[in-house]
Amino acid sequence: MSNNNKLQQLIDKRGPIKKIGVIGMGYVGIPAAVLFADAPEFDYVYGFQRDSKSSGYKIGMLNSGESPLKGKEPGLEELISKVTGNVTGNDGRENAGSRRKFECTSDFSKIAECDAVTLAIQTPFENPKDLIPNFTPLIEGIRNVGRYLTPGTLVVLESTITPGTTVGMAKDILEEESGLVAGEDFALAHAPERVMVGRLLQNIREHDRIVGGIDGIGAPNDINDISGVDSPSTKRAVELYSPVLTKGKIIPMSATAAEVTKTAENTFRDLQIAAANQLALYCEAMGINFYDVRTGVDSLKGEGITRAMLWPGAGVGGHCLTKDTYHLERGVSVVAAEPLDYPEGRDSLYVLARHINDFMPEHMLTLTKDGLARVGKDIKGAKIALLGWAFLNNSDDARDTPSEVYYNLCLKAGAEVKVHDPHVLNYPGVSISKDLDGVISGADVIAILTGHNEYFKLNPEDLRKKMSVLSNKQSNKESGKYVVIVDGRNVIDPDLWIKGGFVYKGIGRGDKNSHSIFKYG
Repeated sequence: MSNNNKLQQLIDKRGPIKKIGVIGMGYVGIPAAVLFADAPEFDYVYGFQRDSKSSGYKIGMLNSGESPLKGKEPGLEELISKVTGNVTGNDGRENAGSRRKFECTSDFSKIAECDAVTLAIQTPFENPKDLIPNFTPLIEGIRNVGRYLTPGTLVVLESTITPGTTVGMAKDILEEESGLVAGEDFALAHAPERVMVGRLLQNIREHDRIVGGIDGIGAPNDINDISGVDSPSTKRAVELYSPVLTKGKIIPMSATAAEVTKTAENTFRDLQIAAANQLALYCEAMGINFYDVRTGVDSLKGEGITRAMLWPGAGVGGHCLTKDTYHLERGVSVVAAEPLDYPEGRDSLYVLARHINDFMPEHMLTLTKDGLARVGKDIKGAKIALLGWAFLNNSDDARDTPSEVYYNLCLKAGAEVKVHDPHVLNYPGVSISKDLDGVISGADVIAILTGHNEYFKLNPEDLRKKMSVLSNKQSNKESGKYVVIVDGRNVIDPDLWIKGGFVYKGIGRGDKNSHSIFKYG
């Protein structure tokens, strides 16, 4: 009997997927788990979460029907309430139509009850230069699955991982812990998440799902045995994800192809952002408006013409784009069946793009210094109001935020920095205020790092009254009272703020960054 036939018989014996386990209760795991629980095809879902000091609080919150994610996530809290049986009617009584189908637990032994288990655990790089990811939390999660794995179970990695991880490290650990053989005794696949904070449920339902299972045929320890489009592992994974899709479709492929797909799509987006950032820097140097250029480029349309251009900004953050380039780079050496043919001695285009995006908070510091210089003030001792700590507009997600880089650069330069964010509740080592007036009061500079909706409503007249009065001592021609605003997200109208008595600096705004200072008051 072939490996594939044996696995298929085990799966057939188990029957349809009814009970699911999701390891990792974060931005990916929580919405995935409650969507599984809401699907009528499935009976019950366990959300596995370590009862640690830093994240153990999620267990109680989720089981009481409350979301630990405090950004704006349409429909998430309501769905959590529904699948935990915490829905109440107008009379305050529990809705008879709701029943518990989801439970968050720290008891990993319940994995043994599950027909399918998914893992959504972060995989950061502590030092991208060495191309060694921190797989420690993921490895711990995989070991927990292996300890309680039963024949015929489907295991799916949803984490973004280095190509070759599914058929390499993950497969080896699962086999070591369980004594079972991947592709023969249990199914194994990679189905990367493709979600954006702020629309988690919508993305899972509507985005096409990449699903790549391993193939049990051939040498089980050969990392290059990466076919598997029609394997039992892939088919079982398709069965798992199909019920939660509304518009999206399943795209089957091998596990390694799925890994490359995820890392490549994020790497390419990072590259597009870097191209916009570099062009914005060019436009500043040449004294022109990046956004005029972008409009002109985008106007060329027609069959076979693709000129899509993204937006520049104060930096790229988040857990995905800041690391996935390095997963892809590392994957070339992990998986490569043949030597890479590439220009000798030349840097990777993708890594160069990553460096450009990492540079943008430094450029924000340069704009800050230049703005202060125009009003005769040095950054040392300057008071800076930093608006926006989350890396993403209208969210509480501050993972790898470029605001932290800018914040630390300002402190190193001797500035005093206060931080405002309407969504981020707390952040290690940084005081974040919800009081916008308190943050900007007495400030010498307002620096906008995030495009939250609240910042689009800022009014120069109101803000100017609350900021410090700066005298330009370097120019007899430019007398008056001035303050500085640095726009890293194209949030404000430069002309309005310049007329309001501000010295303006903005990314990509070479047409305004050397403006004549408006004599205010």
